Amino acid sequence: MLRQLWLRSRERAAALKRDNYTCQVCHKKQTMAKGKEFKVQVHHIHGIDWNGVVDIIKERILQQPDNLVTMCKECHDKEHKKE
Repeated sequence: MLRQLWLRSRERAAALKRDNYTCQVCHKKQTMAKGKEFKVQVHHIHGIDWNGVVDIIKERILQQPDNLVTMCKECHDKEHKKE
């Protein structure tokens, strides 16, 4: 789940665009040319505090069922507009 969020994030896309899809160490550019495929990745310079991420997910998303309620999309949207 987090990986998919990261792979689709605008922050990651902005870094790739800023660096012209080119490795900032060896300067090799990403290509999808058949037989010459080469992909670049985005690295977190200061690392990721996974404990903090997990704590936030547990606290804000993976809550106990007694703090959750099932709603249709329409009612759910209305509830968020109230907040």
